[in-house]
Amino acid sequence: MSRVGMIIALVAACAASTALAQQPQGTRLAGKISAIDGPTVTIKTAQGDAQVVLPPNAMVIAASKGTIADVKKGDYIGVGASPQADGSQKAIRVNIFAEPQRGVGEGFRPWDRPTTTMPNATVDTTVTGVDGQVVMVKYKDGEKKIIIGPDAQIIYNVLGDKSDLKVGASIVVPAATKKPDGSYEASRINVGRGDYVVN
Repeated sequence: MSRVGMIIALVAACAASTALAQQPQGTRLAGKISAIDGPTVTIKTAQGDAQVVLPPNAMVIAASKGTIADVKKGDYIGVGASPQADGSQKAIRVNIFAEPQRGVGEGFRPWDRPTTTMPNATVDTTVTGVDGQVVMVKYKDGEKKIIIGPDAQIIYNVLGDKSDLKVGASIVVPAATKKPDGSYEASRINVGRGDYVVN
């Protein structure tokens, strides 16, 4: 490749990376389904109604209330937790991810509450302890001991489909793209089964 060609390629690559960095991350929408018309779902949010158009291949993650017994070896989970003096993490909320979500956000980081953490990792072992279920999770850079007590909120997620979308159902769109006409597009939505409220 000539020097000029290399410069052009470098400029194009920089422009592409800058454009990617400047792309919006998407709008989070949360509320209840108020209407369904073909691929368009109307969500009643705190800010007003939002119409979301779902493509045929949109991923629907259906959530319901889980129990400690639902946390099993091999599951991929996300845990909002409080660090303990012995280095373990006491679970506040446990998300058991649906299989297509495996690997999402893998690692250990701060959670969105003060002095809390969030490991997203695979369950390696689980045993019943004095304080609840003791779970060892492993992620690419390490492992953590998680204590899941009876007061922990457990969310059981499975791969659903559009039959889970019903008027009155709780719904969250993690990253909707706004279109020029004011409606939104989304490739993934989370919906509560029954009266379960997703958040």
